[in-house]
Parts: sequence; structure tokens; C-alpha cells
Amino acid sequence: MMNTLQGVVLGVVQGLAEFLPVSSSAHLTVVPRLFGWPDAGLAFDVWLHWGTLLAVLVYCSRDFLSSYRTGQLPDGLLWLIGLGTIPGAIAGYLLQHQAETVFRTTPALIALAMILLGLILAWADRRGIERREFSTITWRDSLIIGCSQALAVIPGVSRSGVTISAALFLGIARPAAARFSFWLSLPIIFGAGLVEIPKLLHGKGVGLTGIWGPPALLGFLAAALSGFVSIHVLLRYVQRHRYTPFVIYRLLFGAFVLIALFTHRL
Repeated sequence: MMNTLQGVVLGVVQGLAEFLPVSSSAHLTVVPRLFGWPDAGLAFDVWLHWGTLLAVLVYCSRDFLSSYRTGQLPDGLLWLIGLGTIPGAIAGYLLQHQAETVFRTTPALIALAMILLGLILAWADRRGIERREFSTITWRDSLIIGCSQALAVIPGVSRSGVTISAALFLGIARPAAARFSFWLSLPIIFGAGLVEIPKLLHGKGVGLTGIWGPPALLGFLAAALSGFVSIHVLLRYVQRHRYTPFVIYRLLFGAFVLIALFTHRL
């Protein structure tokens, strides 16, 4: 059974890693294994994602109001979000079993995904033209970015990392790429919760207390609060800086997992 401290720690990990391009799902898989904690299951991970959903809902509501007043919203933003969500929803439906089993129990796959997508993020960050603002995003951009989001069903890919990379390749500026990634997270996290969270309502995944126990409730709040922090930090950082620190972190994390596997410590 998971205790309260473990739930809170995983909530903080989820909140910090969800919007930074470092893969929250990879951390939620590796951290419990590293410390010998019980695996709460995919349903608990998605519950923590709903904590960060609260954070991004607050951000997007403020972003919508400020952008609407200044005329900086893309035409048909809700349609763009819907279109960009379809590929990820299809991938999540078709690969639901793999996401709950083999993807979560294969640290080598997570490590390789962290390293590979880190290199792709570095490439996108240096090759991207960065001339386009948030208001210029089109249905074609949304579909391409949405297809990249489908890869995030694999822990280690990072939903934010892969969508930001795709946006950078399309010439979208770093802050605008991060903003659109936040918007795209809304329906995909909400939909995943509708599928997985009923399991917690029946007490599955977090001991016998399920969603109403202290590990889940405090983990949810920790994910929401740390999610606010990570959104604020990322948006301020990318105004003037590249994603290089996140690339380095991904490479080190992937290398650490491979070394831990080789030495039988994970």
C-alpha cells in the first residue's frame, strides 16, 4: 500500500515534470522502482495528471482572456485543439493495454525514449526558425503537432517535449510552442482520466482507500500546486533561453536508468 508521503512526492514529481519537457510518466514509473515503493498503477498516475489539469485550466483561462482582448488567439482555437487531440486519443485507445503493462515495466524503453527525444528536442531547438506567434497556428500545424502527441503514450517521450519539438520544427516561437502544448494537454488529460480514474473510485491502485485516501488526495493537491510552478517557470525561461538544460537532463536521466539496469539497481 502507498503511504501519504509517497503520494505527495509523486504528486510533486508529476506537477513539475508534466509541463517541462522531461516526461512525467517516466518519472512516475522510475521513482517508485528506484526507492522500492509500490506501483500504484496507471490509474493513480492519471489521477495525478488531473491535478496538473487543474493547474493548466487556470493558466489557459487567463491566457484565453488576455489573448482575446488583444486579438492574439488563433482562428478557431477550440477546433484546433480538437483536431490536435484526435491522434493522441486514437493512440491511447489502441495502446491502452500496452500503456498499462509493457510500457510501464520496461525501464530500458523509457531510458531510450528519454535520450532519443532529448536529441530531437535539441535539434528542433537549434533548427527551428522561430518566426511565428501563437495567433498564426493553423489546422495543419495542429494536426502535425497532434500526431507527435500520440507518441507520448510511451513513458519517456514526454507529451510536452514532443509537441514543443514539433511546433519548433514548424517555425513556431518557443513561448508560443509551450502555450499551444499547454492547450493541447487539456482534452487528452481529461479523456485519460475518464477512462482510468473510475478504477480508483473502486479502491484499486492505492491500497484500499482509492481516490478518497490521503495519498491520492494530497498527491492531487501537490500535483496541482507544483504544476502551477512549472508552467510559470517554463514560460518565463523560454522567453530568452533555449531548451538546452532540459536536453541535458533528459540525456543524464536516460543514462542513469541504463546504468541502474546494468548494475541491477533498478
